[in-house]
Order: sequence, then structure tokens, then C-alpha cells
Amino acid sequence: MGNDTTSVTEFILLGFLLNPSMQLLLFGLFSLFYAFTLLGNGLILGLICLDSRLHTPMYFFLSHLAIMDIAYACNTVPQMLVNLLNPAKPISFAGCMTQTFLFLTFAITECLLLVVMSYDRYVAICHPLRYSAIMSWRVCITLAVTSWTIGFLLSLIHLVLLLPLPFCMSTKVNHFFCEIMAVLKLACADTHINENIVLAGVGFVLLGPFSMIVVSYLCILCAIVKIQSGEGKRKAFSTCSSHLCVVGLFYGTAIIMYVAPRYGNPKEKKYLLLFHSLFNPMLNPLIYSLRNSEVKNTLKRVLE
Repeated sequence: MGNDTTSVTEFILLGFLLNPSMQLLLFGLFSLFYAFTLLGNGLILGLICLDSRLHTPMYFFLSHLAIMDIAYACNTVPQMLVNLLNPAKPISFAGCMTQTFLFLTFAITECLLLVVMSYDRYVAICHPLRYSAIMSWRVCITLAVTSWTIGFLLSLIHLVLLLPLPFCMSTKVNHFFCEIMAVLKLACADTHINENIVLAGVGFVLLGPFSMIVVSYLCILCAIVKIQSGEGKRKAFSTCSSHLCVVGLFYGTAIIMYVAPRYGNPKEKKYLLLFHSLFNPMLNPLIYSLRNSEVKNTLKRVLE
């Protein structure tokens, strides 16, 4: 049994079991979405770098979100596109483990980063006179580095627990990338510890941060209600609306994926995670560019 368990050197990603013509159509569509993701987030990063008026904590965190979205897409989409053209092409064991680790790192970091962004909006609206003192550059860098570090370390725990598992059964991963729960199903050993750690991580980096965001926006809402002028209320709402849209998209799909009943329809969850991994990163820059007047004004100045 020991020799059999070490023989797995590659996995097959089943992806989308469709006819060849449909797979070719999806390849074209997903390639287009992938290009829009890279272009949109790259544009956001470029505008923030070029315009000194966007060198504020809010846009500092937005630049990290853009980097995260690019990394998200680059980690999962290229392999998915390869599999659409050649479904039988395997991914190496090392490549699969790396993809799992990176996906978890980016997902956890984005959860924490969205909390940090909500805290930034809370300070800006509820404590505007102390905003510069509270959200100093030292604090902003510390919050960003902490988010990345926690994401890396928690993902490393999952990887350390995943690597020793023996894989002596099927090598076919029922997903379009090496999602951790799909990979665990292929192990021919007890994976209860791994699954419990995943569930504990969901509580720590998904439900916990989401609760903090809800509390932040309840405080923001109370502060906005107290604003006398209609213009002041409109401006306060506009600074939060983009972030709220991103939070809704990210946490909505993630909570359904990992908090909903664990034995839900795998096919439905696969498509939901596709939305989470491909469409969210593409939509985020559109949300910030279409709903944010400062970003639109900067883009106009650059194009003139």
C-alpha cells in the first residue's frame, strides 16, 4: 500500500464535461473575460500609481485588491483554458498543490483586506477629523502586510496537512482547478482533520470578517443618518457603495460555497466557484471605475 500511495505524480482536472464545440465556445469567452480581468485591474493599478491625488489609504488598499484579483485569475484561469482545449492534459502533483496553496492564500488575504477596507471607510465617515492620524501610512502598511501574512500562514497550515496524505485512488479532480475539498476527496486516508481545519478556517476568515464588516457598516449607517446636508449623505454613500458591491459579490459566493450544507450539489458549487474565481476579479475594477467619481475623473485626465 505504501508504494501505491506514492505513485501519484499528476492529476486530471475534469473541469466542464461538455461537448467539444461548447468547450471551444467557453474557451473563447473565458479568454475574453481573463483579458478583461488583467486589463481592468491593471488599469486600476496604473491610475493609482499615476495620479498623486489617489495616493490615499482607500486607494492604497484598492491597489492591493487589484493585485489580488490579478493573482486570483492567473492562478486558476490559464489551467482551466488549457483543459478546455485538451481535457486529458494532466496537472502535476506539485502544480496541483501549488494551485491549492495559492488559491487559499489569495482567498484568505482578500477576506481580511475587505475588512481592512471597511475599517478605513468607518474611520473616514465616523471619525473624519482624526482620519489622517488613525489611518497613517504606517498603519496602512501594517494592516496590508498583516493581511498577506495571515493569508500565507493559514494556507501553509492547510498545505502541510495536505501533503502527507496518500493518494492511491482516482486521480480525477472533479473541478476546474485543484480546490482543496475536491482534492481531499481523492485521498485514501482519513481526512477528517483536514476537513475540520477547513471548516474552522471558514469561521475564522469568512464568517468572522464578514461579521466585522456588518458591524462597521451599521456604525457607518448611523453616522450617515446624523449628517444634516443631503450632499454630505450622498458623498458618504458614494464612498461606500463600491466597497459594498465587492463585499456582496465576494462573501455572497464564498459563504454559499463553504458555509452552505457540505453535501450540496457539487456541479452547482463548481459553477459558483467559477463565478467567484473568474467573474468577481473581472467585475471588481468595473464596479470601482463606474461607481467611483475619482477613478473616472483620473481616467478622463489620463485620456485627454
